[in-house]
Amino acid sequence: MSSRPTFFSSTVGSKILIGLTGLMLFGFLIGHLAGNLSLLVGAEAFNAYAHKLESLGPLLYLVEAGLVGVFFLHVVKTLANYRRNAAARPAAYREKKWAGHTSRKTWSSTTMALTGLFILFFVVVHIRTFKFGPWYTDAATGHRDLYRLVAEIYENPLYVAFYVVAMGLIGMHLNHGISSATQSLGLSNQRTGRTLVLGGRILAVLIAVGFAALPLYMYFAHQVAQ
Repeated sequence: MSSRPTFFSSTVGSKILIGLTGLMLFGFLIGHLAGNLSLLVGAEAFNAYAHKLESLGPLLYLVEAGLVGVFFLHVVKTLANYRRNAAARPAAYREKKWAGHTSRKTWSSTTMALTGLFILFFVVVHIRTFKFGPWYTDAATGHRDLYRLVAEIYENPLYVAFYVVAMGLIGMHLNHGISSATQSLGLSNQRTGRTLVLGGRILAVLIAVGFAALPLYMYFAHQVAQ
């Protein structure tokens, strides 16, 4: 077996893989948020959306397996790239300094590794809580009543707070990640760079606020109903 490094194990190839997998995960977040917004319509609409996904059968498992693969490839490549960059420094920086208004260095860019690790933890908790949580059956349809589970989870103010904080950190990660991905894929240049940075920032805020609004809405709607 050849021991020669492949393109995707090189620095440039790794950055391209990180960018591609990152944008794929971002696309998933958009679709996931679009579906979850049916929570605002009510139990029937959200359960219909959940059942539509479940009705895909084996195809759903294939898509989920693909997403898991993309996610872990993104994590592994990002951590490897982070370690490679750290090892390349002759000495650790004693103090982080911003290079001025032309610099792209932000809190989002300097905390990518930390926010990424937290997102990994959050995803595990999120899947365990909802996908493998208690199974309630909708008496009217005989299908899973996922809305009831979501409503019960979001009655807990601690979980709501955890979820909102997580969305804030995901927003921070996306803020730098989207523009960084476009740069790694060669889509960013002197003419489009600022537009892509601003666009990434706007999309990051919309995704974070959109997801964070759902548990807050469910929690306060429950408080009002009591």
